[in-house]
Amino acid sequence: MLERLPTAPLAAAGLIAGFAVAVASGSRPLGGVVLALFGFLCIRIWVRRDGVSVAARLTLAGLVAFALSHLLGLVIGAWPSVLAVSAATAWCCWRLSDSKVRARAAGPLAGS
Repeated sequence: MLERLPTAPLAAAGLIAGFAVAVASGSRPLGGVVLALFGFLCIRIWVRRDGVSVAARLTLAGLVAFALSHLLGLVIGAWPSVLAVSAATAWCCWRLSDSKVRARAAGPLAGS
């Protein structure tokens, strides 16, 4: 059942919740723990469902999004930045992983 879980909302929620916890608690490490928990769950799903290659690409996308959020935050503000990179990360997850699961579940006649 875990393999059918959509990771796009999980990845986006991890970035948003990690930042929210860091801001609310004043503890960046605690926010990092939240982010890491969501990230490890996504990685586990991707490895089992899509293989190591897709998992590595999506993990890299998440790490780049995290780094970019800090730079983008200097330009547009922290929350807008987190929301923007979360949306971009969710799109990557949908494009490389979740949409393929949905297509497999629909079966070969779904496009007919």
